[in-house]
Amino acid sequence: MLFLIFDAMKKLLHTLYVNRYFLLFILLFAYFQSIYIRIVVRGGVNAYVFTPDAAFAALISVSILFLIMLFFIRKWNTSIVFGVQEMIKIFSASLVTFLIVTHLIGFVIAFFFDTIERNFNQQTLILSTFSIFLDGIIYGSFFLVYYYFQQNSKKQKQLISYNQTISESKINQLKTQLNPHFLFNNLNVLDQLIEEDKDKASDFLNEFADIYRYVLQASEQKFISLKEELIFAENYFRLIKHKYGNAYQLNIENQNSDGYIVPLTLQLLIENAVQHNLGTVKEPIYIQINIDRNINVINNYIPKRNAKLTSGRALNNLKEQYKLLTKTPIKIEKANSIFSVNLPIIKILN
Repeated sequence: MLFLIFDAMKKLLHTLYVNRYFLLFILLFAYFQSIYIRIVVRGGVNAYVFTPDAAFAALISVSILFLIMLFFIRKWNTSIVFGVQEMIKIFSASLVTFLIVTHLIGFVIAFFFDTIERNFNQQTLILSTFSIFLDGIIYGSFFLVYYYFQQNSKKQKQLISYNQTISESKINQLKTQLNPHFLFNNLNVLDQLIEEDKDKASDFLNEFADIYRYVLQASEQKFISLKEELIFAENYFRLIKHKYGNAYQLNIENQNSDGYIVPLTLQLLIENAVQHNLGTVKEPIYIQINIDRNINVINNYIPKRNAKLTSGRALNNLKEQYKLLTKTPIKIEKANSIFSVNLPIIKILN
């Protein structure tokens, strides 16, 4: 029994703490209202006018109204959006119930103190009913606004949390698609090198093992520093050189390495340039990475003969990741035998 009482008190204190600012507002409003009424009724100002007893009594009284309204809201309202008819129904039922409960409590108190005739004569009853009804409208309106504001805030937080969960799920799906893509492409290169040059294949395998370790670590992160990604891009391009030599060339002009990037972005764009273009020693494919306010990856466009049509899944996945993680989309352009991809440098506020 004591445990139940303690638990109820704990919940009550928690509720009071959570809603402390609203209750403070109600108390202050009731206090200034009592001062105004006393000045109007008494026609003067004295120390009694500023005593807070009436304000605390009003707070206790309207707390009963709030509980009544909460009961009817939970009974009749099932969504955060409520119609005019539903609001009138809840408000009217709460006011009538509050009026009846307040009069019943007043009658019980008057009965014990033998003041029924004084407090429940026709004139006093009409005045008290009007006063209770007016307070019910004022404080009930405050409560409705506060209650639906709180409910809307909770729904907004739930919606944000839900959207973040969905975004993270989509990003993870995209990453799981890119990892096998990276792995299989490089295993194909390794397979060809084994047939052509076993020493090169051995060197390639050692470098590939180090790089793939980075791929696995980076895939677990939403963003990675631009400096780390640039180092990885250079290491990855060395793998390409094992097979193609100088047929593909990489140049990085780095004016600003502060900021972050989606992991494996540069690797994917380098791989895309190699996969879709025919580079030779006489006519190499030049891959240029310029970093200033944005990241611009450019390569000359020499399509392979009899090239198979590709789905473009890797680039589409990259676009989707940037769409989910940043407000600035990536720009992909192809014109005058030049293919370029423009990406934002991501700034993360701590």
